[in-house]
Amino acid sequence: MSDLSKLIDSLEVKFFKLNQKLIQLEKKNNELQALLEQSEEDSKSKSSEISSLKEQLDKLKMVNSLLGSDENKRETKLKINSLIREIDYCIAQLSD
Repeated sequence: MSDLSKLIDSLEVKFFKLNQKLIQLEKKNNELQALLEQSEEDSKSKSSEISSLKEQLDKLKMVNSLLGSDENKRETKLKINSLIREIDYCIAQLSD
């Protein structure tokens, strides 16, 4: 009977250690989940900021070329032509 008692005690100790490890891992998992969520929010924020900066860069290039810079004249001409085509399309739609 003593062997059975020792075996039960041993199992209880192992169960307790296993339970403590589980609690520890769950805590770490929650911390990592929070960190992941924060990283995803930061990534979305940075992506939005990059998009905004790209938009500003495009506008600055257009303004720069309209002010006489030769660097972006082709891009500006293409953009103006695109806008003119859109206006022509709208006029055609209205006249139908």
